[in-house]
Amino acid sequence: MSSLICGSLAYDNIMQYDGRFSEALLADQLHKINVSFLVPTMRREFGGCAGNIAYNLKLLGGEPVIMATVGQDSAPYLQRFKDLGISTDNIRVIDSSFTAQCFITTDAGSNQITAFHPGAMTFSHENKVADAGAVKFSIVAPDGRDGMLQHAEHSAQQNIPLIFDPGQGLPMFSGDDLKHFIELATYVAVNDYEAELLTTRTGLSLEQIAGQVSALIVTRGELGAEIYADGQKIDIPCVPAETIADPTGCGDAFRAGMLFGLEKGMDWATIGRLSSLMGSIKIASQGPQNHAPTLAEIDDRFHKAFGYRFA
Repeated sequence: MSSLICGSLAYDNIMQYDGRFSEALLADQLHKINVSFLVPTMRREFGGCAGNIAYNLKLLGGEPVIMATVGQDSAPYLQRFKDLGISTDNIRVIDSSFTAQCFITTDAGSNQITAFHPGAMTFSHENKVADAGAVKFSIVAPDGRDGMLQHAEHSAQQNIPLIFDPGQGLPMFSGDDLKHFIELATYVAVNDYEAELLTTRTGLSLEQIAGQVSALIVTRGELGAEIYADGQKIDIPCVPAETIADPTGCGDAFRAGMLFGLEKGMDWATIGRLSSLMGSIKIASQGPQNHAPTLAEIDDRFHKAFGYRFA
């Protein structure tokens, strides 16, 4: 049975500026900036949380069902999903908008200037969870604000076990909103920064949040992850990457491992280890969807890291 992935689909436009932004900015003239940066290199990546999670879940042999909204420029992305064998039946095209896009310029000092256009993502609430048919799990990842609330509520109404993954969308919600999400969720997944923001806004400790859900997952980058489940805390080790090329999409790869593990009924220690491995594989590749190991290769790397197999 499939997993429903509610979240954003986006194009990431990544540019490199050979100089330093600070050299073009005058401290006493910041109130009237008018600058231009020549970017000799540029690449466009397929991205967005839903797309990244679905891509990684498909690598594992899962059957992702994406629920998202895209714009008039979405044909290349939709064709990509068809080529990968990922269903596009629940991706709605908003002809009056562009697909969500991120424009990232990095200078020689690794400083970044980023602009994000949400575009069609703001219409995500026009999709209905019930239209996806029978699914085993759902995840609500960063998306349009109204869509995230609606998809979480509809998942709960349909008795679909829900992973709440607020990500960079967390600042859009008040403490009461976040408490509502926690009440609806079966699982909550955040990174360590998001965990701190979540506890600050809700006034709930991690232990209190964990007490309201079946599992609370907190990723900690190179420190691994912690899973609070069944009244205990499970420490998940970080899997060393072959090389560190690009962290973009690592959290989404981790969540794909979670979905696959839940679908297969794995224990939390194995789910966490598989998820950690997926993040490690992703970070060694530029872009969020350019790594392409086979399932057998993933299983071999899991065996090498942990001494047993998951597949």
